Amino acid sequence: MKEEIMAQRQRALPEHFERVWKLVNVLRQECPWDRKQTPESLAHLLLEESYELVDAIDRNDVPELKKELGDLFLHLCFQVVLGEESGRFSFDDVFEALCTKLISRHPHVFGDATAETEQDVLKNWETLKMKEGRKSLLDGVPKAMSELLRAYRVQKKVSGVGFDWPDSESVLEKLAEELQELKHARNREEQEEEFGDLLFTIVNYSRFLDTNPEDALRKATNKFMGRFRNVEGAVESSGRDWRDFTAEELDTLWNQAKQK
Repeated sequence: MKEEIMAQRQRALPEHFERVWKLVNVLRQECPWDRKQTPESLAHLLLEESYELVDAIDRNDVPELKKELGDLFLHLCFQVVLGEESGRFSFDDVFEALCTKLISRHPHVFGDATAETEQDVLKNWETLKMKEGRKSLLDGVPKAMSELLRAYRVQKKVSGVGFDWPDSESVLEKLAEELQELKHARNREEQEEEFGDLLFTIVNYSRFLDTNPEDALRKATNKFMGRFRNVEGAVESSGRDWRDFTAEELDTLWNQAKQK
């Protein structure tokens, strides 16, 4: 029964894909806004849609998740349609490049190589990318990433070739060292540099916790926002102005929000 359902879905995929592709082409021809767009003008919207998708995943909001996946797929289709118009590439080129890369980067699945652990896979991955002509292990880390995530990616890459701390305790010691250097910074320039070093080391420690720092910070921010909204509600219910509350009173409201 499961195989039959999968077969039905596979038959339906080309039909649904073609429908979206045709709709994008119609919009490109008929809509004044869509006619004006370029790959560059849509780039920031592609990032926004990605963030909205991540937010839906965090909230486990299935209806919204379907919508955001659709929005992201729309932008991907639009980029390819623009590529086809300029004669640079087509959907066939994109899919062929993707399949070729997936097969070549997984020789332990499609070839004779072996990889027993996740770390083995990552080491093979970086080695294969270097064979593809990259001059540095760090080539390919996107500059448009958030700096927190970019630091994480850089550290993961160098860790893959053994350039890493021996254990989490060593990173904690470095963290304490960086904190002291920040405390003793003599001017704003030094403070900024030492604060950056501290953040970079915190990201390093997150790897030893097997935690993505971007995910951890996003969840912490969401938690803070939820609690602060509870404090806002308490302030509004009191009928008093924010400025009328003492720091101690606000701290009490914050602790009550944490308990909720």
